[in-house]
Amino acid sequence: MPIDPAMQLVLDALPMPSIADVGYQQVRAVLKERMAAMPPPPELPRVENRTIDGGIRTRIYWPVAEPDSLPVVVFYHGGGWVIGDLDSHDAMARAVAVGVGAVVVAVDYRLAPEHPFPAGVDDAFAALRWVGEHAAELGGDPTRIAVAGDSAGGNLSAVVSQLARDGGGPPVKFQLLWYPVTTMDRALPSMAENADAPVLTVADIDAFLALYVGDGKPDELPATYAPARAASFAGLPPAYIATAGYDPLRDDGVAYAELLRAAGVPVELHNAETLVHGYVSFGIAVPAAAEAFAASLAALKAGL
Repeated sequence: MPIDPAMQLVLDALPMPSIADVGYQQVRAVLKERMAAMPPPPELPRVENRTIDGGIRTRIYWPVAEPDSLPVVVFYHGGGWVIGDLDSHDAMARAVAVGVGAVVVAVDYRLAPEHPFPAGVDDAFAALRWVGEHAAELGGDPTRIAVAGDSAGGNLSAVVSQLARDGGGPPVKFQLLWYPVTTMDRALPSMAENADAPVLTVADIDAFLALYVGDGKPDELPATYAPARAASFAGLPPAYIATAGYDPLRDDGVAYAELLRAAGVPVELHNAETLVHGYVSFGIAVPAAAEAFAASLAALKAGL
């Protein structure tokens, strides 16, 4: 099936520069410029920037003015661990809060190359632990905590779910992974089929990973880098994994879903055949993306 026509129109109108071609600093600048031109996000009863746990910046969203025992979603933005921040994913976090009826804590984890692996993981997990300790103060239910993230944020969501299971954090009730990177396997069929896909190419993936790893050796890094390398997947929270047909990472999400299922973890896998990597961010202009996003939020809401 061809790329969704509305999706193609957006891609033609707003081509994203390749990090492999122009470098991460230029991509950061373009993203910031585009965010400044976006219309104001929908209003919520309460949104608060808060610095937690020794300097981690977060933005907390409440869907109601007087929350009481609401589910809590810890949200990690995408961007290859190199780009993105609270502002780039502000609209997405707001949509999660409204669509799920949850308190959302968006985490501004440290980015590479200034702070290579495992700095982002350390911040992501520290934020999850902080939420576990302070959920009630936020008007949330500490027994109903989920993690969610897109792309690199999906990677971090999967990683902290494993860390929490292994005893270092609060029980995670559900994990929502949009087009995550989990295996780091270049031999997957979608890596060849979508090597030059819109938004994210294989060359871009290589550039992001090189910046993220820094001086580390990718093949020797643990499951906190590639969660598919975990010794066991038993006991992990139920998952909804969303992939896109025109994405080099499509089969990466499929592979992680298969690992979870083999360990007895409930998994729902949804592939948006006509969409591209990052499609959630285009929901305002692409009905098919909005529909896929809504389906994922419905699964998250049901899981909580």
